[in-house]
Amino acid sequence: MNLHPELLKIDAYPELQPYKTQPRQMQAAARGKVGELRLGFSMKNGRSILDDLYRVAPLLVQQALYWDEAMPELPICSIISVGGGILQGDRYTIEITVRENACAQVNSQGFNRIQRMDANYASQYQRLVAESGAYLEYAPDFTTPYRDSRFVNHTDLIVAPDATVLYGEMMMSGRKHHHADERFGFDLLSMSVNVMRPDGQSLFEEKVLIEKNDETVNFASVMKDYDAFANIMCLTTPEIAQRILDAYEPVFDEDFPRAVSGVSKLPNEAGLMLRVAGVETYDVRAQVRRFWQLVRENARNRTLPDYLWWR
Repeated sequence: MNLHPELLKIDAYPELQPYKTQPRQMQAAARGKVGELRLGFSMKNGRSILDDLYRVAPLLVQQALYWDEAMPELPICSIISVGGGILQGDRYTIEITVRENACAQVNSQGFNRIQRMDANYASQYQRLVAESGAYLEYAPDFTTPYRDSRFVNHTDLIVAPDATVLYGEMMMSGRKHHHADERFGFDLLSMSVNVMRPDGQSLFEEKVLIEKNDETVNFASVMKDYDAFANIMCLTTPEIAQRILDAYEPVFDEDFPRAVSGVSKLPNEAGLMLRVAGVETYDVRAQVRRFWQLVRENARNRTLPDYLWWR
């Protein structure tokens, strides 16, 4: 199976050069280790539907469901991994397109578990496209890197000026309740995002890179006393972004809060970024939910259901 060209570019990342050994069990990017998923949403007869679906195991989506009572017009797809998490040598590609004036939510069935590795690494490329007037919520659950794991993810976000995209990255420091050395015990976690307009104009790029034995993760201004964090982008019009910014109240308590959070403007009037650090996943989820609620209210005049799936 031919690899996606962007996965080949990821292979050249400098942080991956120490991890080029081949697994003894099965060669990296061998058949069965390359997962692909393509989803396309468009308006048909006045309704947003999933009209394009291509999948290659271990990535799977079965169908779009309309179970959100607060936004019944929203097709919802859950990404299912039929394997036991992401393994060494795995290569995944996820591509999602929301056509003009359509809407969609894509989430995951549960935590994205990056298994322990003794050779090579795992990589993933994502490409999300939101055309004019489109609305997309891309909200996968937490990524949990196990001890000695190596995972690289790169995402290209192509967003029309009048579209709205909620893009979430939520990460754990490791299996902190499993063994003491699991906290930031992974070898590498690299998460990069490139945001651009459909005409190719680059708006900004961001990269989170955490490597083993990096003492800065325990600095007071980084992740001291916290084990879960989230970067949530709302890519939208300047008017909507300003309303959200005015309504969001940051969280900070000098007497050690369960979570700290704040919202800032993204470059080139691209939208907003929510950053959260928390003790546990549920502390972070609560802050993400507050932000998500404001995005829906201001971008779609809708609310979030009380039974939001990952509360």
